[in-house]
Amino acid sequence: MGWLDRLKTGLGRTTEKLSGGITELFRGRKLDRAALDELEELLITADMGVSTATRLTDALAKTKFDQEVSADEIRATLAGEIAAILEPVTKPLEIDTSHKPFVVLMCGVNGSGKTTTMGKMAKLYKEQGHAVMLAAGDTFRAAAIEQLQVWGERADCPVIAHDQGSDAASLAFDAMGQARDAGSDILMIDTAGRLQNKNNLMDELKKIIRVIKKQDETAPHAVLLVLDSTVGQNAHSQVEVFSDMVDVSGLIMTKLDGTAKGGVVVGLAEKFGLPVHAIGVGESVEDLRPFDAREFADSMMGLSS
Repeated sequence: MGWLDRLKTGLGRTTEKLSGGITELFRGRKLDRAALDELEELLITADMGVSTATRLTDALAKTKFDQEVSADEIRATLAGEIAAILEPVTKPLEIDTSHKPFVVLMCGVNGSGKTTTMGKMAKLYKEQGHAVMLAAGDTFRAAAIEQLQVWGERADCPVIAHDQGSDAASLAFDAMGQARDAGSDILMIDTAGRLQNKNNLMDELKKIIRVIKKQDETAPHAVLLVLDSTVGQNAHSQVEVFSDMVDVSGLIMTKLDGTAKGGVVVGLAEKFGLPVHAIGVGESVEDLRPFDAREFADSMMGLSS
């Protein structure tokens, strides 16, 4: 299965909600105020958020208000408008090889798919010819350390790990030194994601960044926030919380195959404008790929790119 087919399959539940809902709404019907209100409600239920849903229906009203429209016309117009919102944030993560290592700090709440995503990215970078080192900086959870070690074996990338409960900043400091000594191109550092005690997590993340900067004042070169798409609108508060803690440079959306809330990607793009580097639509390495606005918008609306 090629990537486009994987994407369409992965977004199936979102597409069914949106495309199916639009088909139900527009059967020989004018685009009047009532139809626009119903369409807006449909977009909100796909977790696009109120402001994004309003923006999309307003755009439709400007060109097609009080006209008889088909479901296909609505889908095509919406796909174009969604792509326009997403284009500015469509930015694959670029590895700047002038930094050696290029340091990527991975953030996200527990359960977001952060450690798995890190492993998948490491495998992809390794396949592209980069020397990648991983650091198990979520020292709070033994499962996270073990999980990253498994991914390290799969990707054939060394994993720096300390005992469970050890100091995450100390681990990051050691990893920086070992990555530099080994001539690694990329160092990816996992971090804890427990938000129950936000102040502790904030202190830990800031300490990790401080010790990283002691070895390279330009690092970390990317701070990626991994978001579980199934949480819908809660993703907005996660972006806000982590942005308060660290300078988030980009987003990765996971588990789009497990939800009808794929519209959250559009809402996040409009509200925060942070680059969306990649999306995940399944369990395998092949299911994580760089984000493409047009492909995503067309797939959401059940159109062929």
